[in-house]
Amino acid sequence: MSSTHHTLPVSLVHIKKLLSIFLMSLAGLSLAQTNKTTTILVPFAPGGTVDIVARQLAPDLGKYLGDSIVIDNKGGAGGTIATAKLATSNADGKTIMFHHMGFVFNPALYEKLSFDTRKDIVPVADIGITPNVLVVTNSLPVKNITEFLAYAKKNPGKINYGSGGIGSAGHLAMEMFEESAHFQATHVPYKGSGPAITDLISGQIQAMFMTIAAIKPYIDSGQVRALATSGLARTPSLPSLPTLNESGLKGFSFEPWYGVFAPAKTPQKTLEQIHWAVNESLKNPETQTKLAGQGLEVKPMTMPQFAAMVDADLVKWDKVIKRLNIKAE
Repeated sequence: MSSTHHTLPVSLVHIKKLLSIFLMSLAGLSLAQTNKTTTILVPFAPGGTVDIVARQLAPDLGKYLGDSIVIDNKGGAGGTIATAKLATSNADGKTIMFHHMGFVFNPALYEKLSFDTRKDIVPVADIGITPNVLVVTNSLPVKNITEFLAYAKKNPGKINYGSGGIGSAGHLAMEMFEESAHFQATHVPYKGSGPAITDLISGQIQAMFMTIAAIKPYIDSGQVRALATSGLARTPSLPSLPTLNESGLKGFSFEPWYGVFAPAKTPQKTLEQIHWAVNESLKNPETQTKLAGQGLEVKPMTMPQFAAMVDADLVKWDKVIKRLNIKAE
């Protein structure tokens, strides 16, 4: 009896431990099932084109990934703050980044980055392209590219143009334009395009290259005057506006792209799932209509095609930025 008396409590203790472990595993499983979240890093403030695109795709992306989506805006330093965070995030597919072509500018613009653009980040999916628009203040006495260039060459350096900062897409587009058309203008960098647009409207600056999404409302309201777009072909969102290519600058093309990136060590199967989810999301007719309204043309690519384009642009823009001797602040 005494041996039975001693073994019974030991068995009960053992059973209680097993039961506790079982219940904890059930709780952990339940937590894993209910806390499925994918974070989209956006390297710019809310309201910008990248942010607009990310929020437009988020609902469908969440549906196809089977996750809830959280948008994390980490602006600053030309997008390098968000990119640095992506580079050190868990490579499990639960943290991805939406970015634009500025991604390939940064290695040439910044002398020291905390990450290796090629080794630490992997391109996953292309979203599309959008040309920029050359807009001028209404007080500038020009109505087209021919008149703009005549005025600029007669008044070298007197056209002040704004941008969202040194090394921004708007800055590099104007640098390319100046180089191609052989004129000089004066760069006025701003901390973001919002204040620059305000000064363009008031006439404090005379010109800007802007994304269609950001500037179209001001074009439609007559607060600024659009002269041309920067793509090879006219954009459906501004069909009456000529391109720089057809306005005398043969071959001129500046069409920033938008894409999705992940940490480099993310498993290939996971990358393929994200790639598939992005492309399925882009098939939504409502999404396509809304993105077209932002001037963005959806151009799906395979993952290798997108990676090859990013790699080629890293080489191209490294040469351009070094030739123009542009350095980030």
